[in-house]
Amino acid sequence: MKTILLIEDNREMRENTSEILELSNYKVFTAENGKIGVEKAQKEKPDLIICDIMMPVLDGYGVLHLLSKNKETSNIPFIFLSAKAERSDFRKGMEMGADDYVTKPFDDIELLNAIESRLKKAELMKKEYDKSAEGFDNFIKEVKSIEPLKKLSQQHDTTLVKKKQVVYNEGNLPKVVYFIKKGKIKTFKTNELGKELINGLYNEGDFFGYLSLLEDGKYSDTAVTLEDCEISMIPKEDFFALVYKSPEVSRKFINILSNNILEREEQLIKLAYNSVRKRVAEALVTLYNKYKKEGDKTFSINISREDLANIVGTATETVIRTLSDFKDEKLIEIAGSTISITNYDKLANMKN
Repeated sequence: MKTILLIEDNREMRENTSEILELSNYKVFTAENGKIGVEKAQKEKPDLIICDIMMPVLDGYGVLHLLSKNKETSNIPFIFLSAKAERSDFRKGMEMGADDYVTKPFDDIELLNAIESRLKKAELMKKEYDKSAEGFDNFIKEVKSIEPLKKLSQQHDTTLVKKKQVVYNEGNLPKVVYFIKKGKIKTFKTNELGKELINGLYNEGDFFGYLSLLEDGKYSDTAVTLEDCEISMIPKEDFFALVYKSPEVSRKFINILSNNILEREEQLIKLAYNSVRKRVAEALVTLYNKYKKEGDKTFSINISREDLANIVGTATETVIRTLSDFKDEKLIEIAGSTISITNYDKLANMKN
């Protein structure tokens, strides 16, 4: 049963609203002013908070401000409930991070619909993802499902970019966010000797190039097409307008940043401690998880041995020898530059 904290100083309104929520199968905590409301929110950790604005002791804006500063309560969906319907009040609440705003007098269905909508989005936010390539891919799929992002990617013209063409270079200042309508992209870092290390693979339906914008810095890697691509370029002004406007979108991209840091830390650990054989197997598993289409019974990918070596972080000759061993062990099949995975489970569970 979902829990709701109702903060409302009017006794009749508090009791009537509480009854509506309980009849709708919610467990309800109530508070008669903002100070008590903050204390109950910190103690009970409700799934959602409904809060009046004009209250004694501490008003609704103060409640939202205090809860947003607390790590344990900052992500609880927050709905303002108030008779104040002026646009300036609405904007102030949303700019502070409120998720919705319902004005009095309200229809029961209107309130319940707002609650249900916010709880569904909160479930999406709370999902935890494995710190694996597959888990991160699942996370990105959830991000792409956000309706405002889908609309944003559809509003801009598509550019055709040929295979092996540079999309952006390491050290450049980002001006757009990229969205792949068709094709595959790799991102890589280069050392002082010109050696590449691939740190990102992107597919149809992926956004890329946003991390440098969010971090307010220059591109830390280079992006190149792996095949002919159709790419939409979203100006950073449009992107940031959406991030600032939508708490849902901004929270998602904050989570992406933290996941990205964890992924890169794990990549460094694997480079330091895993054998080449295991790293090649993990690279093939990553390619399988990233590019295998739903419904396909088999998986093949055309990838140069140099690109595969740059994912693994080793010499091209070493990758060629390891692939030959995998072929002899019936883990893969090779036809030219195309690799077909025939035993995913053994590759995924390979010993170090």
